[in-house]
Amino acid sequence: MLTSSTQLPLHGKRILVTAPRNYALRLSNQLVNQGALPLLMPTIETCPLENFTQLDIALQKIEQFDWIAFTSRNGIEAFFQRLDELQINPLVLAKCRLCAIGIDSEKLAAFGVKVDIVPKEPSPAGIVAELAQIPNIAKQTVLVPVPEVLDVPEPNVVPNFIAGLKQLGMNVTRVPTYMTRCLEKTVYEVELGLIRQGKIDAIAFSSTAEIMGFLKMFPSKSDYENCVIACFGPYTAANAKKLGLEVSIVSQDYSSFAGFTDAIALFLNRENKI
Repeated sequence: MLTSSTQLPLHGKRILVTAPRNYALRLSNQLVNQGALPLLMPTIETCPLENFTQLDIALQKIEQFDWIAFTSRNGIEAFFQRLDELQINPLVLAKCRLCAIGIDSEKLAAFGVKVDIVPKEPSPAGIVAELAQIPNIAKQTVLVPVPEVLDVPEPNVVPNFIAGLKQLGMNVTRVPTYMTRCLEKTVYEVELGLIRQGKIDAIAFSSTAEIMGFLKMFPSKSDYENCVIACFGPYTAANAKKLGLEVSIVSQDYSSFAGFTDAIALFLNRENKI
């Protein structure tokens, strides 16, 4: 159905998207559908590991794990890419039980494997809560594919997840599966100018790593003090506040970027009416 852009809830709103390229496109599409003008300014990028030794050892004995718990779509894609490179048939995963968050489960299904847990709360903490309901979970083995983080301190999301699994008594193997690193701000002269001029209506952060990358690029609060800060879910928002940001928007539905976009639209429309 054709709709005039002026009737869309985010008509003419400039939203800065700091997510890495593969996530940025999905979020941007949701924003465009609501009439926004997204500006892509990835503050981090995800890329292959420089050293696959730990991952390869885990993949060679993958059927020995009771569980594999994925915390991100990047982890899923990098995991299956490496399986393919090692010529390991994904059917070996049939002996493992798999966990994924929100619509990441669709990515696993696309690889032809069964997803056993998609937590009600779409977060790593949600996975822990679901596993806690399973009898005899203690002593079971779980492989956790995670990013290797460069240039900034590791966000607390993965360490908290590992700690939660260990509190259940599980035997946890954490394995670096892909790399997350900060990008340089040298290519963002135009975007920085718009931020400083107050011409960005909101900055959308979908992870703590993006926030850390942003603050490394723009350490002066005066650069972005006129921008509304939006965070994809309560965990990212809590870390944003710890890092000194004033968060105005937190999506309550953080199982997909559609919920994040709805939260941004709801807030900015309310602001316009005041």
